[in-house]
Amino acid sequence: MPELSLRERALGLLSRREHSRLELKRKLAPHAEDEAELETLLDDFEKRGWLSEQRFVEQVVHARGVRYGSRYIVHELRQKGVAEALIEQALLRLREGELETARAVWTRKFGRQPEDAKERARQIRFLQSRGFGLEIIGILLRGGEH
Repeated sequence: MPELSLRERALGLLSRREHSRLELKRKLAPHAEDEAELETLLDDFEKRGWLSEQRFVEQVVHARGVRYGSRYIVHELRQKGVAEALIEQALLRLREGELETARAVWTRKFGRQPEDAKERARQIRFLQSRGFGLEIIGILLRGGEH
């Protein structure tokens, strides 16, 4: 079976899901002969609209936004090398419905207010691990609307 070209590998990865430039670069680097070849390919893909950081951010926000808080998603976007300007735009959208998202996640997992300090700490840790801030968690566990 013939070896896939760098272009074919990139198209295969992008056909499955959106990638950030850095993420795609990391995946293709072991197969590239040199850095310049890889940069040229990525530039060409961006120019053609096949590689889009904006679409990648939208896809991550859409996929993760129903289960995770803004901190988790922002951390993931930074790890994938997304530009800060795009992260800030996503953060504004995420914060609009963050209390409702936290409430839905909390309801699926627990569904009732904690009965003691140990249970309260457990619920707080869970929500923090999902990327929700203490302000949102506090409102939620006090039973407030905002």
